[in-house]
Amino acid sequence: MLAVALFFLWIIFNGRFTWELVAFGVVIAVALSWFTQKYVAPDLTLRKQWGIAKRLPGYLRYVWLLVKEIVLANFAVMRMILSDKDIVVPKLAVFKTKLKTRAARVVLADCITLTPGTITVHLADDEYLVHCLDESMEDGLHDSAFERRLIKMEQSWAQEEHNEPA
Repeated sequence: MLAVALFFLWIIFNGRFTWELVAFGVVIAVALSWFTQKYVAPDLTLRKQWGIAKRLPGYLRYVWLLVKEIVLANFAVMRMILSDKDIVVPKLAVFKTKLKTRAARVVLADCITLTPGTITVHLADDEYLVHCLDESMEDGLHDSAFERRLIKMEQSWAQEEHNEPA
């Protein structure tokens, strides 16, 4: 499974389709897949690889949401900079999340930082400290689209783990 994904990346990044590239791509993809399986992630079985592949649409939807929010936040920051409003009131906002896993909490913190106008200053358990360029940006932190999507992803992960045979 990993070799197939690496091969498709090889073809996409080369931008051409010749027999030499295909042959070389197959060799490289199989070698990298073997090396990864042997030395980097020996517990990455074919079953786990299929599980990751099944989650790919959810990950892509999350990336799409991130790109959309980054674009919207860019416009909000540009509007703030170009407006006649003289006073911008920065704020340190504290909020708690409903996310259960550490990985999801870190992803949320990174997405907040990637979104213009906000920076995650501190993350402790389920509590975030976020610097907002203006106090109006605090509203988007509580029950954000990022958090809702991550909660759904966590629920599907828990359901898959619960249904997975021992």
